[in-house]
Amino acid sequence: MNMTRSAIRAPWILLAVVTLGGGSARARVSPATVPAAAAITLTVDATHAPERILRARMTMPVKPGPLTLYYPKWIPGLHEPAGPIANVAGLEFFANGKRIPWQRDLLDVFTFHVDVPAGATQLKVRFDYLEPNAFGDPAAGSATDKLLDLTWNQVLLYPAGAPSDQIFYRSTLLLPAGWKFGTALPVASQQGDRLEFRKVALNRLVDSPLIAGEYYRSYNLTPPGESIHHEIDLVADEPEALNISPAVRKGLTNLVAQEVALFGGPHYRDYHFLVTLSDLMIHFGIEHHESDDSRLPLRTFLMPDAGREAGGLLAHEFAHSWCGKFRRPADLSTPDFETPMKTDLLWVYEGLTTYWCNVLPVRSGLWTTQDYHHYIASMAASMGPARPGRTWRPLLDTAIAVPGMFSFGGWPNWSRGSDYYQEGNLLWLEVDAMIRQRTEGRKSLDDFCRDFFGGPNLGPQLKTYTFQDIVNALNRVAPYPWARFLHDRLDSTSAQAPVGGLTRSGWKLAFTSQPTSNQGSSSAPDDEYSIGLSLRPDGSVADSIYNGPAFRAGISPGMKVVGVNGRMFSPEALKEAIEATANSAKTIDLIVENDGYFKTCVIHYEGGLRYPHLARIPGTPDYLDQILKPRRL
Repeated sequence: MNMTRSAIRAPWILLAVVTLGGGSARARVSPATVPAAAAITLTVDATHAPERILRARMTMPVKPGPLTLYYPKWIPGLHEPAGPIANVAGLEFFANGKRIPWQRDLLDVFTFHVDVPAGATQLKVRFDYLEPNAFGDPAAGSATDKLLDLTWNQVLLYPAGAPSDQIFYRSTLLLPAGWKFGTALPVASQQGDRLEFRKVALNRLVDSPLIAGEYYRSYNLTPPGESIHHEIDLVADEPEALNISPAVRKGLTNLVAQEVALFGGPHYRDYHFLVTLSDLMIHFGIEHHESDDSRLPLRTFLMPDAGREAGGLLAHEFAHSWCGKFRRPADLSTPDFETPMKTDLLWVYEGLTTYWCNVLPVRSGLWTTQDYHHYIASMAASMGPARPGRTWRPLLDTAIAVPGMFSFGGWPNWSRGSDYYQEGNLLWLEVDAMIRQRTEGRKSLDDFCRDFFGGPNLGPQLKTYTFQDIVNALNRVAPYPWARFLHDRLDSTSAQAPVGGLTRSGWKLAFTSQPTSNQGSSSAPDDEYSIGLSLRPDGSVADSIYNGPAFRAGISPGMKVVGVNGRMFSPEALKEAIEATANSAKTIDLIVENDGYFKTCVIHYEGGLRYPHLARIPGTPDYLDQILKPRRL
C-alpha cells in the first residue's frame, strides 16, 4: 500500500483474512454445508454506482444445517481488519424460496450464522454495499457520477471452513450504460454492459480489482522484446484527464522494463496499472498481484511534472507484485480473510518496496537524480530530531502495531505512525551501500532482489518467507552478520537520524538556508527543522515537534496560526520571520487560535531557515549515484 507523495511525513500508502474460530463462531462452523467443488455465483449490479449503491446477489450450493459466513475482514495490503462492514445494508438470506433468519456473531461483527433448512440445495444472499462519501475510508471503494473503483471483497460473503484458494466464484458485473472498464480478472464474455468473468478462487477474485467509467482510456506499456503484456488503464471524471504525454508513456514503459529486470522476471500472466483520476476521492495506492489500484488527482497527467507525481506511486505498487504478492511474509499469508495477520516484517514488505519506488523512477527517467537527492534528504531529516518518537518506539514496533495503530491523530512526530515505510527505506539504502562496500562494487541489492524474487514465471503464485530467509539471501550475496545488523537497526531508539546508508554511499545530510525547487514550491511552510512546526496552507497546525521551539511556546496540532509578529498569517510572513532570526531577531510572536480562543505564543529561536540537502563526503566512492543508474537491458 502507498499514500501519495504529497507529504513526506505521510506514509506511502494495502488485503487480509480471518479466524475460523473466535467465540461462538467456532462452535457453529460446519464445513460440510457448502460442497467444496461447487462454484458460488456472484452478481454485482453497479448500474446505480453514480448514486453510490452497489447491489450484490449471491447463490451458493449448500447442504442443510448450520452455516457460518464471513464478510472479508483482514484485507491484504491494508494489513489490518479494515473490511468496510459498516457499509453493508439490506442483508437477506433465502432458501427453498423463503426468507430465512440470520444472526450476527456476538464476538465478531464480520461473522454471520444461518440454519439452512431441510431440503435446501442453494442459499441465496443479497445485500447493498453503500459507497462512502467522498474522502472516506481508504479501505472502501469509491464511486463518482462518472466512474467506479470496485474491490470485490466489499460485495461478497464467503463460507467458513475452507481456505480462500479452495472457494470458487463465477462473477457477473452490470455496468452503467456505455461505461468501459479495466481489470486483470479474466473475462469470459461481454454482452453490452454485462460482464461475465471466468471462475476463479476467492483469493484471486479479491486480488483483482476493477475500474470502470464513462471516460476510459488504456495505453500499452509493454517494453520492446517483452512477451508479457503490460498496460495502464485510466478512468477519470473528465475526458481530458486521460491524456498521457509521449514522454511520460516512455518513462512508464521504461519503469516496466527496469522493474522486470531488477526482480529477475515477472510472476503474472499480464499486468494492468489501474489508475483512477478524480478530485472526489482520497488518493492512495493498493497492491495486487496482476494489477494495482492507484487513485490520483484528476489532472495528474496534465501537469508538467506528471512523471514525478505519478512515478513513485506506480513504481511502488508495481514492485509489490514481487515484494508482497509473489514473496510475502509467512505471517501475512493467512488462509482466509478472517484469520489475523502478524505484521512484524512490514519493514521488508513495505520498506524495501519504498526503497525501490524512489530509485526505479530515476532509472526509468520519470525522476531526475536531483529529485531523488531532494527526496532522500528530506526523508533522512524527518527521521532525526524531527521524529523524537524514535527515542521510545523502535522501527520494529511501528510494523508490529499496524493492526491497531495504522491511523493516528495528532503528534505524529512523538507517537510515530507507519514509519516502516520511511525508516525502512533508509535501512535498505544502508544494506545496499554495505553490499557495494563489502564487495568493492561487484554486488548490490539488485543481486539480492534477483536471487530472492526471481525464478520462472508460473503465473500468480505465493512463496512465503521468514526473517531467516532474508538473512540467508543477504549472505548469499555478501556474507556478513546480517541478523545482528538488522536487529540493531530494528530495535534502535537513537535520537539521531539513521543516515548510515547516506554516509556509506559517500554523502551526508546537511542543512542550508536555501530551499530546493521542490521545497520552495510548497504553499505551506515546512519548518520542522527550524522552529519545529508543520503548518497547512491555511495556517492550521499539522504537527508540532515534541520539545521543539514551537512546542515549548505552547503550540500543538489542531491549533491555527492567524498572526505573525503583528501581521496577518501567510506562509511568506512566517518565512520572513524565521529568516530574520539568523540576524538580529531572537523571537517570533505567533497569534494562535485554539478552540475559539486566541493567545500569543513567543517562540525563542535563533537558527534562521533550515532546509535539508545532501552533500558529498570528499574522497569517498559515490555509491548513491551508482544505485540510481539504469540497469542494462
